[in-house]
Amino acid sequence: MRPFTLSDFDFDLPPELVAQHPAAERSASRLLDGTADVPTDRIFRDLPGLLRAGDLLVFNDTQVVKARLFGEKPTGGKLELLVERVLQGAEVVAHMKVSKKPPVGTVLQMAGGFTATLLGRWPEEDGALFRFAFQSPAGEDPYALMARCGHVPLPPYIEHGDSEDDERRYQTVFARVPGAVAAPTAALHFDEALLAELDARGVHRANVTLHVGAGTFQPVKTENIAEHTMHAERYDVPPTTQQAIADCRARGGRIVAVGTTTVRTLESWAASGRAQGDTQIFITPGFRFRHVDLLITNFHLPKSTLMMLVSALAGYERVMALYAHAIRERYRFFSYGDAMLLERAAP
Repeated sequence: MRPFTLSDFDFDLPPELVAQHPAAERSASRLLDGTADVPTDRIFRDLPGLLRAGDLLVFNDTQVVKARLFGEKPTGGKLELLVERVLQGAEVVAHMKVSKKPPVGTVLQMAGGFTATLLGRWPEEDGALFRFAFQSPAGEDPYALMARCGHVPLPPYIEHGDSEDDERRYQTVFARVPGAVAAPTAALHFDEALLAELDARGVHRANVTLHVGAGTFQPVKTENIAEHTMHAERYDVPPTTQQAIADCRARGGRIVAVGTTTVRTLESWAASGRAQGDTQIFITPGFRFRHVDLLITNFHLPKSTLMMLVSALAGYERVMALYAHAIRERYRFFSYGDAMLLERAAP
């Protein structure tokens, strides 16, 4: 296999194809069937007809938290925090957007009537993130403060401020475990009626958890993709899901990952043998998949690690041809956009 470079994963995307709002109905989004001999245009609610009884859909049940918080320094300078992770007690790890970084020990006044004390960088002294201690008069924990004072952390390519509609639609219908700052977007297309039809057709379901971090939007800056360092994200594959996967294999079913975050979770577990932990797995062409047979995914940013992941699964030439078809047919791209169904290519 030839070595791939960053430029291999670039493509021209008309800006008007970047979806700024979700479809009126979750399952009314378009679905590009990439498992057929030729790309086939469908509607997402057609998905049950593309799966088989005995297949296992694996979802990421992470819940997006209102992680974007605004405040000011003692000098009056404005700042923004994006909470990446909640630590023990009232401590959090966050990205800080500010004109001039305040010194350690600075107490920031946050909108909503609480404070954030800067404790240092994270995970080490030269880390890119910052550690804060939150404190409120009512003694609220960080999750409660974010729920009351925070904003939905919409991706950087969505140009409007968050609204009540975003609070509802930038969240899956089965979100359960709070901790993500970005939605597992392929799962946004599922509604209760579609899930019920899948159940009726004998398609099984299981959940993993991967708390999507803001690093998912970080660009790859090196032409040699092997030099890129992946961000870390927390994951969990519960025993019930481990058993569901074993049962699926025993009955000859296929494992269908809903979203790249689910792929990262399942393949991290397979590679490490650990069902819980942090993962920095970087999946590029040539990767040997152990769990995932099919993938439901949205359309990704050019030159992104997610373009590399889907190319590793379905084959580079196949994926680039599907993207060219999607652009010609005016599919909607990125988090609020349409989806496609991919099959793992033969080794």
